[in-house]
Amino acid sequence: MIGASRWGAALVVASLILGAIAHPARAQEPMSAAERGLIAQHPDQWARLTPEQRGRVLENYRQWQRMAPGARHAAQRNFEEFRRLPPDERQQVLQGLHRWRALPPAARENLREAYGRFRRLPPGRRQWMLQRYQHFEHLPPAQREHLMENYRRWRQMTPEQRQEMRLRFGKKHHPH
Repeated sequence: MIGASRWGAALVVASLILGAIAHPARAQEPMSAAERGLIAQHPDQWARLTPEQRGRVLENYRQWQRMAPGARHAAQRNFEEFRRLPPDERQQVLQGLHRWRALPPAARENLREAYGRFRRLPPGRRQWMLQRYQHFEHLPPAQREHLMENYRRWRQMTPEQRQEMRLRFGKKHHPH
């Protein structure tokens, strides 16, 4: 098991990496002995941080302290995987994180729920959906937009109208 001081250092590094993420800092100064100890181990890095970055480091550390051991282990694995990524992939991950954090809380919750529903699907159905998505991603932009417009129209239909369309055009079969 990795010691708290090593993970504290990793949190400082992660917070520096993610320092550009704009979040209001709740408390920019250490409150507990553990927080003061973390900062004492990295005085030079702490001195170079902006007040917003300091707040983010402390918030990350507090969140880390509240995590269960299993969640800490998973977070550590994710961080190590992130560090092993090529720079361009790390940049994509950070951009995704920026987009995620910019979403309103309700939208994030909707996405979490949708992902949970996806994970509960039978493997064949998940695979089919991933293949369809990959196919969609490789379409020319105009064709993707056309499909999205059709989808928007579909979403606006009543259940009766949808059923009529299914009967009229036939439903494509896919694994369930």
